[in-house]
Amino acid sequence: MTRRKRPTSTDVARAAGVSQTTVSFVLNNRPGQSIPEETRQRVLEAARRLDYRPHASARTLARGRSNIVLLAVPDLPMGSGITRFVEGLAGALAQHGLTLVTHLAGGHGRPLTDVCADIGASAVIGLEAFDEATVHELHKAGADVVVPSTRQGSSMGPIGRFQAQHLIDRGHRRIGYAMPMHSGLVPMAEERLHGVGEACAAAGLPAPVVCSTDLESDTAARAVARWTEQGVTGVCAFNDETAIAVLAGIRERGLVVPTDMAVIGVDDIPTAGLADPPLTTISFDLDAVVHRRAEVVVARLTGREPSGEATEFRPLLRQRRST
Repeated sequence: MTRRKRPTSTDVARAAGVSQTTVSFVLNNRPGQSIPEETRQRVLEAARRLDYRPHASARTLARGRSNIVLLAVPDLPMGSGITRFVEGLAGALAQHGLTLVTHLAGGHGRPLTDVCADIGASAVIGLEAFDEATVHELHKAGADVVVPSTRQGSSMGPIGRFQAQHLIDRGHRRIGYAMPMHSGLVPMAEERLHGVGEACAAAGLPAPVVCSTDLESDTAARAVARWTEQGVTGVCAFNDETAIAVLAGIRERGLVVPTDMAVIGVDDIPTAGLADPPLTTISFDLDAVVHRRAEVVVARLTGREPSGEATEFRPLLRQRRST
């Protein structure tokens, strides 16, 4: 089967009986050009009839930038929260005519800067803030906008404080922290742990007892045994998956939630309410988060400085029976 040749702007110009320059002005909606409406409609009709689509490189030259936004996802498990964030961000950017491309960062693929240069991304978004050297290299690779550009204080610490304060308000005086074992999650978990420690210190309580666990009940049960030895009655888990593992570990040790040990997670994943018992957790207005991130990117691409930051989180408590 012979592959059909892709129509070019030359084909559109020939079909419409105009110059290629006129085709470019019409299809790229160039301002300041006095092209008769009849000519403009003839060009648009020819483009529709030929099913003409401009090459990305040509469109980039015409606009001065591409419509591609590159999302850098660190090397960590693609859980429900991250998946929902990516889907929401893609939709929010699409409303502004931008296309999201996801790059899984880490040691298993090409460097982020190389990918940015190859696809001609105009903006790069990170789930975490980039260091100054990376920001510089991304700009050299062609990105006009990098968000978040630098660390301006963690948004993870307040989450840990929010978790711990809930347990403290419910009378718990010895707090544990469930740390994930996956190395990619540890930096974020440590920031949340710092917030838990701040809440404990402010209440005059000892530092939280930290135990690591994966998503296996026997590993979680060993952590629960240590917490029990240390007199822990309330556990702040890094996220909901970790918290659900802790609930399984508590059952395996023959303890009762929340009478013997209370547990609070983060993310409010769909299965949190189906846990045994239903999991108390911290949720976010994910729509607000992704639309805010998209607004910051669009504002900076168009030369405006947005108000506020792109990393704002407003945690909300979802009270259930695990606390």
